[in-house]
Amino acid sequence: MLTIAAIKAAQPKERKYKLYDENGLFLEFTPSGGKLWRFRYKIGGKEKLLALGAYPEVSLLKARAARDEARQALVKGIDPSLDRKVRRAKATNSDLTFEAMARAWHTLRRPAWSQQHGVQVLDSLEKNVFPTLGKIPIEDITAPMLLPVLRKIESRAPETAHRVRQRISEVFVYAISQGHATINPAAMLDRAMAPVVKGRQPAITDLDEVKKLLREAEAIPAHPATKLAMRLLALTAVRPGNVAGALWHEFEGLDGKEPVWRIPPERMKMKREHVVPLSTQAVAVIEAVRNLTGRFPFVFPNTRHAHKPMSENAMGYLLNRAGYHSRHVPHGWRSSFSTIMNELYRADRQIIDLMLAHSPSDATEAAYNRAAHMGRRRELAQEWADLLLVGAVAPADLLLGARK
Repeated sequence: MLTIAAIKAAQPKERKYKLYDENGLFLEFTPSGGKLWRFRYKIGGKEKLLALGAYPEVSLLKARAARDEARQALVKGIDPSLDRKVRRAKATNSDLTFEAMARAWHTLRRPAWSQQHGVQVLDSLEKNVFPTLGKIPIEDITAPMLLPVLRKIESRAPETAHRVRQRISEVFVYAISQGHATINPAAMLDRAMAPVVKGRQPAITDLDEVKKLLREAEAIPAHPATKLAMRLLALTAVRPGNVAGALWHEFEGLDGKEPVWRIPPERMKMKREHVVPLSTQAVAVIEAVRNLTGRFPFVFPNTRHAHKPMSENAMGYLLNRAGYHSRHVPHGWRSSFSTIMNELYRADRQIIDLMLAHSPSDATEAAYNRAAHMGRRRELAQEWADLLLVGAVAPADLLLGARK
C-alpha cells in the first residue's frame, strides 16, 4: 500500500513514473513536479483510466474513497467515467448535452422530412443513443465512447447502425456550427463499422411457401396489432413504413363497394399520392384492429407510446422469431406479390407496377399516362387476397392469441 511518507519522499524524474496503491489506484509523477491520482479499471473488456485529481488537493484518503466509489459503480455495470460526466451535466443543469443538441437539431430539420421519417429519426436516437450518452455534455463525447453504442446496434441491425451514426454526425455538425463542440467524433467512425452489403431484400416468392410463412408468423405469441399489421402488409404490398405509419383518416369507403387506402404524398417514397384498392380481407383486418386501436390516431400505434407509430422493426422481429431470419423481411412481401402475380397475369405487368407505386421506366409514359386502372387493380388485389389467405384464421381471431 502507498503511504504518505513515500509520496513526500518521491522526487520528479526526467520521465513520468507511478507509485501504486491497491485495486487500481496509483499516483503519477510528472517531470514538472505534478502528482496526479489515477484509477485504472476495465469495463466491457477494455482498460480505462479515471482521473481523481491532484495531490495534495486530493489526499491519499480521499483518493481511496473516490476509487472505492468508482469500483462500486463498476459492480453495477456503470462506467465511472461516464457516470461522472452525467453527474456534472445534471449539476450544472446544462442545455449543452448530446440529447439537448440532438433535439434542437431535430426541430430544425423536421420541416424538411415526412411525418413518418421525422418520428423514426427521433425514435432511433431515443432508443439507441440517449440512454447511454444523452446526458453527457456534447463536447465531452469521444469516438471511443460512441463506438460501443453503434456496435450494439450493429449486432442486430447493421443498416440501422449506419443510419444512426449519420444522424449522430449531423448532430455534431449542428453543435459545431453553434459553437458548442469543436470536433465530430462520429465522422471518423464510418470506416470502423462493418460495411453493409447492398443487395435484394430477402423474400420468398413461392405461393405455397408464403402462405405457410404467414400462418407460422401468425401462430407465435406476439402483440395482435403486430400480426394484423403483417397481414395488411402482405395483402397490400405497400412499403412497411406505410403500414407502420397508417392513420385512420387515410381509409375511405370501408363500408362500401370500393374501399380504398389513400396514402398521402408526404408518406410515399416518390412523394406522390398512392391509392390502394382494398380487398374484402384487407377491410376485415382494418375493422379487426379498430377494436384494439380505434381510439388512437395511428392504426398501428407504438405499444409503449400510443401517440407514435409502430416501429417497422416490430414486423421484422415477428418474422425472425417465426424462423425466417435472412429468408424473408417485411419489404419482401412486395417481391412476393410482384413475382407471383406477374407469373399468373403476365398481361397485367404495368398494372401490377402501378399497384406497387413503381414509376414507369419511360419518362414520357410517366408524364402522360396517368390512367389509374382502378377497376383492374381492385380485381387483382382481391385475387391476391384469395390466393394468399386460403385456410387462414379470421382477423378477429388474431386479437385473441397469446402475446409475447
